[in-house]
Amino acid sequence: MIIKASASLRNDYATISNMAKETKEPIYITKNGEGDLVLMSIDAFENREQLLKLRAKILQAEQERLEGTGTVGVLEARERLRERINGM
Repeated sequence: MIIKASASLRNDYATISNMAKETKEPIYITKNGEGDLVLMSIDAFENREQLLKLRAKILQAEQERLEGTGTVGVLEARERLRERINGM
């Protein structure tokens, strides 16, 4: 976990920015010794957002499975994918 004071962000933005990009980890910014912000690179943020969306889809699929929503077999799924690809 990387923790930096808000003064560091103000006084040495370039270093903090490079650190966020290199580590691909969130940087916790404190103000008066208390947690205030979390800073991360755009790439790290976008990757995190994609992961959260994927998890949400997996959870939705699992919920549908538990509720007994109809499923398709592997062969039918492949056929549907081929149809979509050919329709593009």
